[in-house]
Amino acid sequence: MVRIACIVNPAGRDGTVRKRWPAILELIEAEGLDCEIHWTERTGHASEIAFSLRNREDLDLVVAVGGDGTMNEVASGLRGSDMTLGIIPMGSGNDYARAHGIPLRKPALAVPLLKKGVDRRVGAIRIDGYAAPALTHYPSPEETEWDGIADEKDMVRRWAFLESDGGTTSDVSRRKTLGQGKRIRGTMKYTYLGIKSILGWEKQDAWLKVDNEVHGRKDMSGLFTAIMTETFGGGYRVAPGMCVTRESFDLILANGLSKSQMLRIMGPLKKGTHVGKWGISQQSAERFEIRNVGENDQPNNNPHNPPMWVQVDGEPCLMAPAVLQFVPNQLTVRGGPNLPNE
Repeated sequence: MVRIACIVNPAGRDGTVRKRWPAILELIEAEGLDCEIHWTERTGHASEIAFSLRNREDLDLVVAVGGDGTMNEVASGLRGSDMTLGIIPMGSGNDYARAHGIPLRKPALAVPLLKKGVDRRVGAIRIDGYAAPALTHYPSPEETEWDGIADEKDMVRRWAFLESDGGTTSDVSRRKTLGQGKRIRGTMKYTYLGIKSILGWEKQDAWLKVDNEVHGRKDMSGLFTAIMTETFGGGYRVAPGMCVTRESFDLILANGLSKSQMLRIMGPLKKGTHVGKWGISQQSAERFEIRNVGENDQPNNNPHNPPMWVQVDGEPCLMAPAVLQFVPNQLTVRGGPNLPNE
């Protein structure tokens, strides 16, 4: 018998996961899986639980039940171990599950993969950045045993398995965390918040470096994304052709856009036809640095004002300056037989 531990986020998808869980548990039991259940109680709790389970020899896999945020926490706790991650997608975006060939809207198809799926070893993006300020129900990130210690002073380390971004997209995530658009479901939530973010955007400059190439001062009106998958935001094809098993991330740079261009790019982003418009680029990379700009256009580590949020798998927990680095061989994920763009 396959023995699994499910880490369930009852607040996932605006609180609907708790209501749907009994039906999911019936599917798990119908597959003959021996399941123990762990409920999360706060931000970061899923990582703590996963870290406590990572060396359990009586478990075959640990399952994240929720959205991309829950997946990130569970994956962070398991990262670097031999424990396999399973996913039952029940969030708003579910882009990491999509990248691993897991059906999104039919749990009856997703649950059998916990026993019969294909295991793949994948890399992750290590992000060292400044901690974002706490919100009422969302704590400022602190150093953890499972994430490790940042290389630079005053920074905090986190790991992204899906993507890390900044600009209007991370502002969208910060707005989502604040509870804006709570009544809107799925992709429409991100579209609504994207429009609000663009209309309220304030121009900011940053100093950029990609691998060993210095890009220097750039107007960050638009977005940057270091991404391990083809989509984020509930299906936006931000990195056309990307596959989660690659040995690098794809970097999307869309800088110096007007508000009109930012609004008009949302449709092409959804379809994956944005690359090449208004200088938007896509390239394979292993390291990306974003810092503030001081005298003579030289970089420094002063936080931006207003803050330039850097999100980690949908969580706007960090701020620039930040350093993003691809690290191979970090996690085993059980997914479907076929992957997008494999």
